Amino acid sequence: MAETDPAKSGDEAPLGVPGTGENLCRACGGSGRIRAEACPDCKGTGKVITGIGGA
Repeated sequence: MAETDPAKSGDEAPLGVPGTGENLCRACGGSGRIRAEACPDCKGTGKVITGIGGA
């Protein structure tokens, strides 16, 4: 994902924030599609930015 990619509604944080990374979109399971349409959460990429790790 390039830094110029716009934020997606499924992103939990902007790209590059410490403690975050690319993850599979939960809405489409990483396929980028819901039925015959592009997934609105990931804009068809199948990936979103989420928090990683944890305490």
